[in-house]
Amino acid sequence: MKFQVERDVFAEAVAWAARTLPQRPPVPVLAGLLLEAGSTGGALALSSFDYEVSANAEIDVTVAEPGRALVSGRLLAEISRSLPAQPVDVTVDGARVVLSCGSARFTLPTLPVDDYPTLPDMPSTAGTIGADVFATAVSQVAVAAGRDDTLPVLTGVRIEIEDDRVTLAATDRYRLAVRELRWQPERAGMSAVALVPARTLADTAKALTGGAQVSVALSTGDDAGAGQGLIGFAGKGAAGQHGERRTTTRLLDGEYVKYRSLLPDNCAAYAQVETASFVEAVKRVALVAPRNTPVRLTFTADQVLLEAGTGEDAQASESLDSLFESNDAPVEDFSIAFNPAYLLDGLQAVDAETTRLEFTTPTKPAILRGGKESESAAHEQDLRNDYRYLLMPVRLSG
Repeated sequence: MKFQVERDVFAEAVAWAARTLPQRPPVPVLAGLLLEAGSTGGALALSSFDYEVSANAEIDVTVAEPGRALVSGRLLAEISRSLPAQPVDVTVDGARVVLSCGSARFTLPTLPVDDYPTLPDMPSTAGTIGADVFATAVSQVAVAAGRDDTLPVLTGVRIEIEDDRVTLAATDRYRLAVRELRWQPERAGMSAVALVPARTLADTAKALTGGAQVSVALSTGDDAGAGQGLIGFAGKGAAGQHGERRTTTRLLDGEYVKYRSLLPDNCAAYAQVETASFVEAVKRVALVAPRNTPVRLTFTADQVLLEAGTGEDAQASESLDSLFESNDAPVEDFSIAFNPAYLLDGLQAVDAETTRLEFTTPTKPAILRGGKESESAAHEQDLRNDYRYLLMPVRLSG
């Protein structure tokens, strides 16, 4: 194998393919990055696979000799991003890969390429979705996914497809995030459900923002071929990367929480607060809130008081302007408390200038959503910003 490639193009592709390499591979070859230079079209494919997640990047190169080689992915990524801004020549010399760029020269040992597993085929394309919209939606929802690997079903994001609507949902039992958006399915009336590992989905969505669209490939009940139990994504990489990027991941098994029953049909009161000010105030007040200590919110007609700390401990308080309305007349003060980290996750995921908080009672979950956008969605049936973050309150003593 022998080829020449532009330094930036090569470094970006290596970094993208190497990002999914396992930290502690069960067998040494899974730490490798597979380089395949084809004789047709002068293309180079860079691939990684750990039996769960695969990543593939294709770039244009000048191929002198086709071939394939397997080298340490992390080492190649470190080397490629440190090279001078000159063309890169890569050659296989026996059991080593020689990489030259300007006056820099590296010799890397190869791994046994015949022992490398075959990458899974992409399932059939199910539809496309806007890259930026997809990345935003996934980031909003994945924040609520569980991180306890002993409950793997809660570490995923549930994707529900019904014709031209997609619903993303995630929960760790303490909060629930739901986002609805539109997409372009390959066929009308499509219906499918997939439970995707949240970390992989979030990383992939963030990495595929270089193009206008992301293709979603998913095996459905109508598919009899390859791709069962997989979901795939394809698009342009971020940061102006050249060529297409593709990734697949195995789906999680298990029965997911019936989360729709957790969302209240109506609220007894609601508040509206400027999002950026609210985020900064929670961060400041939470400085005196040790681990698992809540931040208390007390709403009056035109203000919200944030408090943390009690007794002999450090204490903090801050007031913000807000709008509070209740079904009760006259309006009574309303107090509720939340885990500050969970509250901040929800506020920072709200992609709106104002945040609307919907309440039933101080001991039942509250809903956070974008203030202006949610009203637009209700009146215009616009699902582009239909985001809901349900948060369990912390019970206050007394």
